[in-house]
Amino acid sequence: MYKVNVLQKFDQVTAPWTPKIVGELNGQHVKLVKFEGPFTWHHHEKEDELFYVVKGSFVMELRDKNIELTEGDFLIVPKGVEHRPNAENEVWVMLFEPASTLNTGNTENAFTKKKLEKI
Repeated sequence: MYKVNVLQKFDQVTAPWTPKIVGELNGQHVKLVKFEGPFTWHHHEKEDELFYVVKGSFVMELRDKNIELTEGDFLIVPKGVEHRPNAENEVWVMLFEPASTLNTGNTENAFTKKKLEKI
């Protein structure tokens, strides 16, 4: 058992769109990611995802609407829902998702990260 300072851990997240694992519980990963600009459209067949904004803001684009998230907000994207995070400026996000979750879901491209570093 150990304490984690999320803001200090974000200092170790340097590459955009490259999540880092900072904790594990009940088959779930707690991940930190920084990003700017649009991601890729994707969905997850079997996993829900929770996006919690630590610093900055972004828009979660869905096929039928956009949801703006700012510091302190979180959003759960249910499995099967196609989505695309998009940030005008750099945003810091904490993710909670099953350990089996591939960051690009049903899509593999330049954004795909199959092996994540633990920090």
